[in-house]
Amino acid sequence: MSDTPKLATHATGALFKLSVDILEELRARDIVRSANNPTGDYGEYLFCRAFGWSQEANSKAGYDAIDAQGTRIQIKARRPHRRNPSRQLSGIRNIEARPFDLLAGVIFSEDFTVAKAALVPFELVRSHARRSDHTNSALFYLRDEVWTWDGVRDVTQPLRDVE
Repeated sequence: MSDTPKLATHATGALFKLSVDILEELRARDIVRSANNPTGDYGEYLFCRAFGWSQEANSKAGYDAIDAQGTRIQIKARRPHRRNPSRQLSGIRNIEARPFDLLAGVIFSEDFTVAKAALVPFELVRSHARRSDHTNSALFYLRDEVWTWDGVRDVTQPLRDVE
């Protein structure tokens, strides 16, 4: 028997309220920090918790965390699903100015469990990203091949350890 509530029996308004209540509880637990889609906030939470990084303020441009050595880390997360399997991360602004030293990327499964995670040096991100005039940013895809590149570190297990 499943522990999942029978959501089909709930009114639409009740489902939205439940969604708000869940996000507020995640905020109270310091897992999410914004009112946006929780995917990015959860990725930041997991990486910072797994590696002891200091999270920057939400308004900090270019990077999300910093480690004890001063490395600037841009954290990106994606949750592909059956309706949209894309692994395109959110746009990277001002990549020409080298706004970070390391990209920490995580791909979640549909249920928000960690599927794969990697640390990717900036130079690899810059050389494999493509320019999007539409979003005025660089686009980077966290495809399986990323884990085969020299210099990329697979950090799937450390993130799973703090889920």
